[in-house]
Amino acid sequence: MPKLKSKIYVIGTGGSISGIGPHRLDYTQYAEIGNKLTIEESLQRIPEVEEFADIQSENLISVGSTAIGPKEWLQLGHRVNEILSSGDIDGVVITHGTATLEETAYFLHLTTKSKKPVVVTGSMRPPTAVSTDADLNLLDALRVASSADAIGKGVLTVLNNEIHSAREVYKANTLRVETFRANELGFLGYSDSDGKVMFYRSPTRKHTYLSEFDIDKLTDLPRVDIVYAYSGSDSLLIDAVRQNRSDGMIMTGFGAGTFPPAMLDAGAQTVGEGIPVVVASRSTAGRTVITPRSTKLGFIIADNLHPQKARVLLTLGLTITSDRDILQQMYLEY
Repeated sequence: MPKLKSKIYVIGTGGSISGIGPHRLDYTQYAEIGNKLTIEESLQRIPEVEEFADIQSENLISVGSTAIGPKEWLQLGHRVNEILSSGDIDGVVITHGTATLEETAYFLHLTTKSKKPVVVTGSMRPPTAVSTDADLNLLDALRVASSADAIGKGVLTVLNNEIHSAREVYKANTLRVETFRANELGFLGYSDSDGKVMFYRSPTRKHTYLSEFDIDKLTDLPRVDIVYAYSGSDSLLIDAVRQNRSDGMIMTGFGAGTFPPAMLDAGAQTVGEGIPVVVASRSTAGRTVITPRSTKLGFIIADNLHPQKARVLLTLGLTITSDRDILQQMYLEY
């Protein structure tokens, strides 16, 4: 007899999707107040999910996503892999604040050891506000995690009815519900108004069960910092990273990866001191490309990853190697 319902495990981590505001027209103060619904209370708001899924849930942490970083990535990654190793769980949904949602999702995209769907969602408006997107985003995420078509597509994000690959998605607007985008590459599909989950594209880069990154025995991660170029920028921030002896650095340049001369020289010096340096762009679309100069200076090129995503990949890459050529190949494969 065919299985009628999927078994989905929901992990709450806090964020706007759980925020409690002082009144129905509050869209900003709730984050500063810090009161939150539990994941069980969030699920009680969408009883419709009982039609297609059996739910288990837990509150792993309860913070705004500005408080989530590598320590929490490992905590969440370990828990997701533990849950998915159970044969009776079909997928995982994670509620998360939108500020760093794209980074957590990409970390899980590279470290989850399963083909089963993992879907990360959040909201731009708290559940206590007029026209909140919290309930629909959570319902849509559960629909996607329950869909057989989501299997093998890596970690996904679902907000505003749109399904994105964790590799491509980024937050583009400070307050609007349509904030998560993938620029010219486009999103993967819809969790649509008729209740259907529709995919039109699939990720092509390596992820999840094909990834070489293994966090099973890791208790901490290498430190990687990001430095941005701006008109007149010099060596100041790069020198701070060098003096800190960080494990790696993302240099975020203009356009396809150019820098003021003083910044370029400081970056090359950083490479010479044994700290891997990845060149990304502060533009929101397009690639940084390998050039004779970047090769001569020892830089690694981020391809089309945004700086925050390039940092996630370098952080994990450094758990395996510090060899420049191997790290560069990771940016071409992931």
